[in-house]
Amino acid sequence: MRFNGWVLIAGVVALSLGYFLFNPSYERSLEAKFYYTIGSYAEAERLAKEAFVLNSYNRMASTVMVQSQTALRFVAYIEESKHYLEEISKMAASSPIGDAQRAKVRMICEIMMAQFEKISATVVTDRSLVEEASSYHDKFRVLYAKVAPKS
Repeated sequence: MRFNGWVLIAGVVALSLGYFLFNPSYERSLEAKFYYTIGSYAEAERLAKEAFVLNSYNRMASTVMVQSQTALRFVAYIEESKHYLEEISKMAASSPIGDAQRAKVRMICEIMMAQFEKISATVVTDRSLVEEASSYHDKFRVLYAKVAPKS
């Protein structure tokens, strides 16, 4: 009797695993999770959306899709930060900064600080992305303190 119980349990596990691996929605979810873990967030989001369309009850697809979108927001913030800091650096190197340029830098800093505040990381968001974005946020905060009008 004991042997039959283990066979039954093994059979149920095998059937569940087969369903999980050969169901197109879950197959795409697993692939999306793989791409998310290697840092290919755009591909992960695309696959997770496909999986979610196939089965809207697929919680893995839903989770990977949301996490990929969050990671992509952090990636976009980092890229935009690099662009603006390079632009500010070129401005500072070209000539003495005038009032108009100082106002432009102040506005860029305000926008980038506000953008960072809107992105909320979750427990599973890649820590390196969060730390890199946070370091850029700190740079904008320091720069803003230097160009903000003294009262």
